[in-house]
Amino acid sequence: MQIEKDLTEIQNIVDDTLSYAKKLGATGAEASMSKVQGIAVSSRMKEVENMEFTSDGGLGICVFVGQKKGSASTADLSASAIKMTVEKAIEIAKYTSDDDCAGLADEALIARDIPNLDLYHPQILDTELALKYAIEAEEAGLNASKLINNSDGASYNANLGIRVYGNTHGINAGYPSSRYSLSCVLIGQDGNDMQRDYAYTVSREADKLRSPTEVGIEAAETTVSRLNAQKISTTKVPVIFHRDIASGLFGHFISAISGGSLYRKSSFLLDAKDSQVFPDWFQLDERPHTLRGLASSPFDNEGVVTKDMSIVSDGILKEYLLTSYTARKLNMVSNGHAGGIHNCIVSDTGHSDAQLLQEMGTGLLVTELMGQGVSIVNGDYSRGAAGFWVENGVIQYPVHEITIAGNLKDMYANIAAIGSQRELRSSLQTGSVLVSEMQIAGS
Repeated sequence: MQIEKDLTEIQNIVDDTLSYAKKLGATGAEASMSKVQGIAVSSRMKEVENMEFTSDGGLGICVFVGQKKGSASTADLSASAIKMTVEKAIEIAKYTSDDDCAGLADEALIARDIPNLDLYHPQILDTELALKYAIEAEEAGLNASKLINNSDGASYNANLGIRVYGNTHGINAGYPSSRYSLSCVLIGQDGNDMQRDYAYTVSREADKLRSPTEVGIEAAETTVSRLNAQKISTTKVPVIFHRDIASGLFGHFISAISGGSLYRKSSFLLDAKDSQVFPDWFQLDERPHTLRGLASSPFDNEGVVTKDMSIVSDGILKEYLLTSYTARKLNMVSNGHAGGIHNCIVSDTGHSDAQLLQEMGTGLLVTELMGQGVSIVNGDYSRGAAGFWVENGVIQYPVHEITIAGNLKDMYANIAAIGSQRELRSSLQTGSVLVSEMQIAGS
């Protein structure tokens, strides 16, 4: 098979790169290389707007000379260019300062048995078919309502790639993967009010994508639902973060428990390990070996084996997320998080979306967040928002031009319920989240 041939060729390049680095005096070295083919096709008002075909790759090399580190990369994969890249990395290392925490991941942590996670489902990269899907999505959305009068475009993307990582501890492993997506953005108008919204679908398998018609209709429905939004008065009420955006709420938590924030002492969860952060029913588990998972990986970006992990158990923070460097800074051990998280799953309280609204009673359902007003240092949270006003568990009307504010510590501790219908298109999977009270700044 061609994919097996490509994988072997890349592994040979990585092996040659590491051997050359050692020959030049590196006491340790790591190299990663990728090769990707893909298409990106977009339409606008049912006419082709853009077609792209990509076929590229790159190699990155990091060398250690004692406790000195040097890095370099190249998109030119000729033998001479790769040799020059290694030489530049060695040269850079000579001019850097010693760092006691620098170096490869501990040899005992390196992945040896690489499981097949079924991440590769190739399909012919057909631009005509991709364009057909994009136009079908737009057409379905434009026909779904008389209030949809324009499109901001639809796009179909497909990528087939190989990633290989190797270091001088003996790992030289890789795997192929595939990823397909379809999205549609529509514009609606009612009188003087205009709104835009979108829908998308993503999968490792092309035939598991939602149909273009479903994507287009969802984009139309969400856009129309936002028309004639009102302002609300400043108040304190319960808030539901819709599952489409709720992963961001926990993304701030992931940032706060990541080694980089902790060793720099720039986290509001400094020294919070083994303490209560969430309600006692709350669980956050990582499952890196989920078959066909969008964020699955048998090893991290340093070759450290990934494992199932309970990050939060019964509301108690059990694990920081560490790379080799940050672990050494904290006198701890890397747990496979160079490059990020791998399929983190938030527990739920069994509520359907309708039951979550009933549980809230009167309050705010947030479907969009704007701005960057979040401090990982002290947990302060203040962001522009839009969504829907809810009374007696029933959505009343759309709202906009408001700000929601609180502190992440209090928000996490005051999570009252989490919906059972999870957003699965993210590396962090969660249902809608009900926070018992937040400050709303309105008119």
